[in-house]
Amino acid sequence: MRNPATPGAVIESAELVLPLLPPRDLAAAASACRALRAAAAVVTTRRAADAARGLEPLPIPFHNRVDSKPYAYFLYTPFSLSRLSPGAQPWGGSGTRAPVPTWPRPSLDGFPSAVCGCACEAEECGGPRCACADAEADAAGSGSEAGMGSLRECGDECACGPACGNRRTQRGVAVRLRVVRDVHKGWGLHAAEALGRGQFVCEYAGEFLTTEEARRRQRLYDELASAGKLSPALIVIREHLPSGKACLRVNIDATKVGNVARFINHSCDRGNLQPVLVRASGSLLPRLCFFSARDIEEGEELTFCYGDARVRPNGLRCFCGGLGCCGVLPSEET
Repeated sequence: MRNPATPGAVIESAELVLPLLPPRDLAAAASACRALRAAAAVVTTRRAADAARGLEPLPIPFHNRVDSKPYAYFLYTPFSLSRLSPGAQPWGGSGTRAPVPTWPRPSLDGFPSAVCGCACEAEECGGPRCACADAEADAAGSGSEAGMGSLRECGDECACGPACGNRRTQRGVAVRLRVVRDVHKGWGLHAAEALGRGQFVCEYAGEFLTTEEARRRQRLYDELASAGKLSPALIVIREHLPSGKACLRVNIDATKVGNVARFINHSCDRGNLQPVLVRASGSLLPRLCFFSARDIEEGEELTFCYGDARVRPNGLRCFCGGLGCCGVLPSEET
């Protein structure tokens, strides 16, 4: 009996199914027939055109002149999550969607929160009378030379809306970026336009983890990374009291689920990005955001310092190329 499926029907079905497939399954589908091979090539081209899957205000393309990898596969989230939604995330389909706003934030079940916020009018938010504003904060210079800055913003419990001027890190990636392949470092995040000092670049989004889970994953990641099978993106943030003792620890894992900040590489010379802990009213967990520490030229790679390097026999090599490069990537003690 003849198969009633026509090339048009195959293409129509492929438009629904292929964007849901990870690269290996997509390649397997492409080997089935000529129509699927052509449809898979279109999906690959669309994926390479936007790492953010249309979930940010601007597309963030991949650029690779080093090898044959057109893109890096991961699940995209514009903001950090404590619980993953089940199901596949389409990427590379023909449908266009409006960017998902990064405000309001999703509920972080299982993590501490508070109910508070400002009650000022939208046009007054961020002014001297706003309880959430930090008038003396300077995102690019509020931290020490080797430390993090800090910033306060309005939160979900505030009376103002997402257009409030005191929510500048909550509207997604609004500067042009691209993800570029390097022969030594792999993928890296680059500026696709000139950035002024103090300009918000992106948040470090991923999974919020408990310390126990972070330690379990880090042990696994270290094994896979040493064998060249994984490029982990788990970051641990510690806030310290004036005495130097840790008072708060936040674990964010962007290895499998994250945003474009997962591609930011390390620099032993501190880099050109200033990490800033941003606290929104109503949330006890800070968010890690990046601001330009100085004027950045178009095409320049975006980097920051992962932390102080520990000498380990199996430490991963550092290819930052900085004058102060110690030759080994920092390794987190979880």
